[in-house]
Amino acid sequence: MLLTENPVLQRELLTNLRANRAFVLLLVYQLALASVLLVAYPSGQRVDLSTDSSAARQLVDFFFLGQYVLASLMAPTFAAGAISGEKERKTYEMLLASPLRPWAIVIGKMVASLTHLAVLIIASLPIIMLALPLGGVSIYEVLGAYLWLLISIVLFGSIGLACSCGFQRTASSLVVSYLIILPLVIVGALFWRGLESSGSLRLWIAIAVLPPLYLTVSALLCRWTAHRLLYPPDVGSEGKDVVDLEEESRNAIGMVIQRDQFPDRLFAPPRRTALMRDDANPVYDKEIHAELFSQGTLMLRLVIQISMLLAIPLMAAFLFIRPQYSPWYIAYVLVFNILVAPVFSAGALTSERERQTLELLLTTQLQPWQILWGKLLAGFRVSYVLTMFLMWPMILAFVLAFQMYHTNWLAVLAFFAIVFTAAVFNSVSALFCSAISRKTSVAMLLSYSMLIVVYFLPVAAWYVASSVGSDESSLLLLSWIKLAGIASPLMACFWIPLDANILDAGMSTSVSGSATAGGEWLMVLIYFAIAFTSVLLMLAVISAFLRNRWGMTGR
Repeated sequence: MLLTENPVLQRELLTNLRANRAFVLLLVYQLALASVLLVAYPSGQRVDLSTDSSAARQLVDFFFLGQYVLASLMAPTFAAGAISGEKERKTYEMLLASPLRPWAIVIGKMVASLTHLAVLIIASLPIIMLALPLGGVSIYEVLGAYLWLLISIVLFGSIGLACSCGFQRTASSLVVSYLIILPLVIVGALFWRGLESSGSLRLWIAIAVLPPLYLTVSALLCRWTAHRLLYPPDVGSEGKDVVDLEEESRNAIGMVIQRDQFPDRLFAPPRRTALMRDDANPVYDKEIHAELFSQGTLMLRLVIQISMLLAIPLMAAFLFIRPQYSPWYIAYVLVFNILVAPVFSAGALTSERERQTLELLLTTQLQPWQILWGKLLAGFRVSYVLTMFLMWPMILAFVLAFQMYHTNWLAVLAFFAIVFTAAVFNSVSALFCSAISRKTSVAMLLSYSMLIVVYFLPVAAWYVASSVGSDESSLLLLSWIKLAGIASPLMACFWIPLDANILDAGMSTSVSGSATAGGEWLMVLIYFAIAFTSVLLMLAVISAFLRNRWGMTGR
């Protein structure tokens, strides 16, 4: 009954694979991969299977790593809402009361969540086979890479499913899943690139070592999920929708948030015990004091601990040992904010729709700008303070390594400005997606997709174009990609000039391909202008939606 006659699996497969978005996603995925192969395919190269082609190996590695990163981003979106979605739809207890065994529910949710993603990956296999005639890569290496990719999907899916079972909301399970998967992706990518010259060793590890390890961890996670479904601690809706924060603090293991002390009160202020001031914004007061943490602070504590744990080795490597790589640490901070900001802002308006309180909110005497700023500042405050916890190592590096950073004080200020600008853009874009969506899950996926396209797509395009060649057409393509990446803070932080106190003689080249010491301040200023212009436009659209109360309610 686990696979053949599993009603959970049959229902999920029929719902997911027969939807129109499944065919559209498959088409877009295939077209994107085909475009990458078409751009990066060496032009004018003769087909010779007897020679070792570094271009073919580089192309296959990029193709595989691209899918590996995409799988790590897509797997939690399919699995992180498998069980928490049942809780949000109030069907969780009905599922547990059915005659299905817990393992049947877990396997059904697991297979149904990952089948669509497995179809996407397997469908891309014929495209990568076009690179084999270039030589340098055997078919066994490609098949071994795909085996590791499929096993990684199983691991990522089990992590997302376990988080989905442990949290009440899909947003919480999604962001914790991303933070757990992020170090695995980084280590996996470094492993694959580090063994590029040892194809046989890499193939042996990908086939014989990693699959048993990944499957064992996945089985343990699925066992924990099944045990939690068999003895569920979160059954019953009588008072379970709101968590007693004092009791949670007493029972918490590890980090405890003291909401009345500094710095915890910056991102999680205590609940108000006195009357609200006359000039206070009631929307902001309700969001920051009650709504954001009504489900408890477990997700918040995990986010802080995991992010700081990852920041320690990155801080030591990129800020002290190799300070010329300091933009990479800023890139990590930006990625963290990309993961966190939609969690606190994408449900600002969709949650009102789901609770059927949006019409009541819009018919109050509050002005549209009060609702807008109340919703925006509440989510931005939490996400930005959490992000700034990761920026204190930059200040620490500036103080302890003053002899290196004192002449780069303007670059350090620019790093902080880029993080602040990106945090504002991320929160506003998530609020914009919340205004045009009907469900919180849709708003989150839309905001993540928007940020990936704006931030990561130019970086990936730059990597592909730089690996094509150095002829005149390639340089022209790089210049166009550079213009397209102006809106990406990931590229802007590499455009900031660093002087000789930090840069070594051979490390004075940034992502833009020009000497960092020579300066790309113009590109950085253009990024700030484009980012704030986009923020103002999105705020204007959201304000127009709020003024058009008839259209916001969908009546």
